[in-house]
Amino acid sequence: MKIAFLTPEYPHHKTGNSGGIGTSIKNLAQGLLQEGCVVKVLVYGQKEDSMFEDEGVLVQQIKNVKVKGLSWFLTQKKIEKVINQLVQSKQIDIVEVPDWTGISSFIKVNCPVVMRLNGSDTYFCHLDGRKVKWRNKFHEKKAIQNADGLLSVSQFTADKTNEVFDLTKEFEIIPNSIDLASFERDLTIDEVPNTVFYFGSLIRKKGLLELPHIFNELVKLNPAAQLVLVGKDVSDIMSGSPSTWEMMQKQFSEEAIKQVKYLGSVAYAEIQKYINQASVCVFPSFAEALPVSWIEAMAMQKAIVASDVGWAKEVIDDGVNGFLVNPKNHEEYASKMNILLTNPKLREEFGMAAREKVIQKFSISVVAKQSLAYYKYLKLKN
Repeated sequence: MKIAFLTPEYPHHKTGNSGGIGTSIKNLAQGLLQEGCVVKVLVYGQKEDSMFEDEGVLVQQIKNVKVKGLSWFLTQKKIEKVINQLVQSKQIDIVEVPDWTGISSFIKVNCPVVMRLNGSDTYFCHLDGRKVKWRNKFHEKKAIQNADGLLSVSQFTADKTNEVFDLTKEFEIIPNSIDLASFERDLTIDEVPNTVFYFGSLIRKKGLLELPHIFNELVKLNPAAQLVLVGKDVSDIMSGSPSTWEMMQKQFSEEAIKQVKYLGSVAYAEIQKYINQASVCVFPSFAEALPVSWIEAMAMQKAIVASDVGWAKEVIDDGVNGFLVNPKNHEEYASKMNILLTNPKLREEFGMAAREKVIQKFSISVVAKQSLAYYKYLKLKN
């Protein structure tokens, strides 16, 4: 089968910065290649129109059209033309589009369109308690209504999307995946005792303004505890602060701040070294769809303390392969972290159970087979 993915991001030096969505697409693309599919990735918002191959995946860069007041519509029409040319030349059978900002709202193509929810702007604004731009909400809802098939990476995201758009759509639930071979525990790297590790953007919605308060409580319980942070420092929408890290620093106690290391952004491959060294990984997030970072840490057999919000139970089984705690309950969150820091046997048990769950549910091969079965069903249906 010949499958195309339309996306605003893809992890390659030619296409610019990429987050979890781009990584998920690359992982799925590799899995589909292993199933004998032809995969093309169409990346819009690029600096130029170009093509290149990335590990068997054909990547086509699409430069946005810039005309005052018409850029969005003309870019949609350009994407529409690109997809229809690929369909006509029999290079693709089906196209998967993102829910973010509703790029496919007025795109009409001659093949089935699948939308996979990774969290729209409307969805995240709802979880953050922020007002969404009417334009984004309009296009996102229109795009959902226009899709021939609907996937969601979590049941929570599907249900919440129906709620915020006042819809009653049916979604097939297929989670994000990771490459298990790339995320294996390296036994040659020693674990650093009492080390708590967070990786991801430093941003309010991921609970980073709660983390200092949690760590303050942890240091009271365990003065040897260390916190290591890796990720891009993001401006804070609600306060207008240009730096979430600056906001965080003011919230640490005098004792706790001495035990904190913020390393900024690091190369994707280097993150694995820090995961290996960590005793415990923490993710106190309030707004996700289905976080790849959690799955990556689980695959590397790390004990995790994560938020208990929405999607969390679809990833972690509380008390089996991690702990789930409300990030606003600082004392309880710190207590769970300390239980793991001081109990190597429990950490090992959680870590082994976590990797087993990733193998069963979140591996590329499993998710690729599920996705391909859905694409084939949709093609026959249409």
